[in-house]
Amino acid sequence: GERISVAVMPFQNMTNDTTNNFWQSGIQDILITTLTNSEEFSVKQSESIVSLLQSKGLINYTSITPSVAGKMAQSLNTDVYICGKIIKSGENLRIYAQLADSKTEEIIKSFQIGGSYNENNFLPMIDTLSVMLAKYLALSRMENYEPLDHLNLATTNSPEAYKNYLNGNNAFHKGDYASAASMLSHAVEIDSTFTIAKIFLCFALMNEDLVDEAKNLCLILKEKSEKMTTKQKLWLNYVHATLFENIYERIKTLKQFVEFDTQVPIIHSNLGSNYIQLHDYQKAISEYENALNIYSGWNSKPIDASAYYNLGYLYHITDQIRKEKNLYKLADQDFSDNPSILYRHVVLSLSDDKSEIANEYIEKLKTVMKENSATEATIARRLADIYTEAGILDKAEEYYRQALSLEPESLERMNTLAYFLIDYDQNLNEGLELVDNALALSPNEFEYL
Repeated sequence: GERISVAVMPFQNMTNDTTNNFWQSGIQDILITTLTNSEEFSVKQSESIVSLLQSKGLINYTSITPSVAGKMAQSLNTDVYICGKIIKSGENLRIYAQLADSKTEEIIKSFQIGGSYNENNFLPMIDTLSVMLAKYLALSRMENYEPLDHLNLATTNSPEAYKNYLNGNNAFHKGDYASAASMLSHAVEIDSTFTIAKIFLCFALMNEDLVDEAKNLCLILKEKSEKMTTKQKLWLNYVHATLFENIYERIKTLKQFVEFDTQVPIIHSNLGSNYIQLHDYQKAISEYENALNIYSGWNSKPIDASAYYNLGYLYHITDQIRKEKNLYKLADQDFSDNPSILYRHVVLSLSDDKSEIANEYIEKLKTVMKENSATEATIARRLADIYTEAGILDKAEEYYRQALSLEPESLERMNTLAYFLIDYDQNLNEGLELVDNALALSPNEFEYL
């Protein structure tokens, strides 16, 4: 038969101790890991749930009542959902969980586990609660079920390591890769057996351009992969494909993620990004449309503007102008004056020979970028990219040169102008001279090579 689809919500912290807040998503993460390792369940991954929460402005998890959780589970099209509370009574700690029907919001069964109020008791209690929930769901699905006690329910026994792991992942998703690498490194220092923290540390190191460190760590993890869970192997395979293999292996791994949960927009967006690199624009369009359709089904806006921006770019280069214009109407509703969306408006207006409208959007874009502390050189580079994409090469060259004149020592500015002059056959000799200068100062930079 079909698998049971399950949504696990962040738990409410009712202890009046804010230092316990990270356990709200920590319990959710462990329960998801547990249930994901059984083929009987189709478990919504935390990314889709967190995206839905943030899009609805539910940043404070104490507001996720059973009723709110029920409405969210319905948006996620699941059969059942799990929600719960962390409660302190005197010196005792209790964790309550409820399994409920997503359609009716009726409670199917309640679970609880308790112990002394001690930080070191959290993980063992969550482990026990996870086993209870997994066994009950397995029994409700099968007449003869295999006990799930053998599952690795938590990958660390250290609350401090787990706290750094969660905070590191939060920093990563905000684009703060330096903090993410620092926190994940600290988690691994505390517990050297914390596998998933090591895997996500590889991602953080990659984004910090510490590629050799990421490769070394990835190879060490590969040697121990036979002991990992399926989900850990998938993450590690994606890291390995990114560091050592090719784009086709990355796509293959992302498709395996989709098999776990079709309702994670970021996975579809990542697939779209990879298809763009292959110039397979129709597949890229399909994946970005999938991502936006998921948000639409949730009756919420995307977590950021990237899906709108990239899909708009794809519509533009495939001459689907009507779709592009309609898309930007939606984007303006969700992300008013977002710089990436303003960028796309300018390109579209210039391509339509609507210079007056384009100039209005340019002024808006410059204002927003200045408010976000962008330098004049960065603004000039952004305008140069716009005119390049719109095919107005004389204006593009003007702004690329302006960016370099504002930051004459910048190797990036040298390389960008060089690339433009060579790629668009504007001045081959000058372009080669510029990039030779950049290479003389940074001979191992692959982009300059």
